[in-house]
Amino acid sequence: MENKTILIVDDTVENLDILAELLEDYDVIDATDGQDALEILKEEKVDLILLDVMMPELDGFELCSRIKENPKTKDIPIIFITALTDEESIVKAYDIGGSDYITKPFKKKELLAKVRREFKLQELQKKLKLLASTDPLTKLYNRRYFTEISRHFVLTAKRENQPLSLLMIDIDEFKSINDSYGHDVGDRVIVTMSQILVENQRKSDVICRWGGEEFLVLLPNTSLDGAFTVGEKFRKRTEDTVLDITENRQLKFTISVGISQVNVKEEESLELCHKESRYSSLRSKKEGRNCVVLKDF
Repeated sequence: MENKTILIVDDTVENLDILAELLEDYDVIDATDGQDALEILKEEKVDLILLDVMMPELDGFELCSRIKENPKTKDIPIIFITALTDEESIVKAYDIGGSDYITKPFKKKELLAKVRREFKLQELQKKLKLLASTDPLTKLYNRRYFTEISRHFVLTAKRENQPLSLLMIDIDEFKSINDSYGHDVGDRVIVTMSQILVENQRKSDVICRWGGEEFLVLLPNTSLDGAFTVGEKFRKRTEDTVLDITENRQLKFTISVGISQVNVKEEESLELCHKESRYSSLRSKKEGRNCVVLKDF
């Protein structure tokens, strides 16, 4: 796991030295005033801020407010370090966005425990975010998250007048695979399909498990001709894949691929393009499966 970076902001150099020594297991950056801290945050990636409240010019409460107002820094947790123990100050620390507080003179065990707890919370939040955005079986983006981020790609293509295409990929005769070999093998087929897509995608492509045996691949800066090349690559890699299901038994499967391109001049979402890609995928199945079909203009 990468080392965490902690920014300590305190106008007393002695306190900075003590804290840096106590936090020797982390990467520590220090600042003696609020303006210096704001400049550091413009340049450095910081995972946690330890912030003194009583500082000249820009005090800790005001600095915290500025950090939380900035979209780039608002999610950095802040632990206040303060000699103030009155209820009003403590409530204010939480109200303006502080995660916790430590009273001076600080105790080593308390300090380290609160820092470790904050980093554990960060890891849990990352895991929750990942669970909310990905399909648990394939680890690809899930339908909800793909729908959310696709709007950004459509608006970007619209603004820059760049082509944007969509592939709908459907595993052929998937119900027969489940009926013949069982759902465990069906799951292995879905996972294998996701691996084929990931291993053969371009850096800019966005892959989603739409549901069941259906996958979507969003292709930024890609016309229909380019999308056909990508779809054909996926189709061929799938056709060439052999899945060992038992010691003496193997399984091969194919895909039907439908392609459409977003009309960036008129559309602001993938809704119509998605319908057209699905229709093209159905045409692929009618034409014998294991083929790539473009939108029928």
